[in-house]
Amino acid sequence: MPGGYEWLIIIAVLLLLFGAKKLPEMARSVGQSARVFKGEMKGLKDDDARSRQAEEPKPAQELPAAAPAPQQTAPAPQQTPQQPPAQATDRPAGPTA
Repeated sequence: MPGGYEWLIIIAVLLLLFGAKKLPEMARSVGQSARVFKGEMKGLKDDDARSRQAEEPKPAQELPAAAPAPQQTAPAPQQTPQQPPAQATDRPAGPTA
């Protein structure tokens, strides 16, 4: 790191190269650049923190045990007493006299 005399020499060389009018403008632009750079670095850190939070697996929420859905069943048909099938006769069907 430059000491006291080195800074004086650096400033003198800058004055000779750029002139007294340009140095304040250059200092302002360097200051603005440093502020922008600092703001961008802070923004990058914030974005990284947000992306890490988004990537972390969230603990699974326990859902209440779902009761089986009620199934709709068709009503049971009413059973009628079964009658024996009609007996077949050997006689042909025809007019009875």
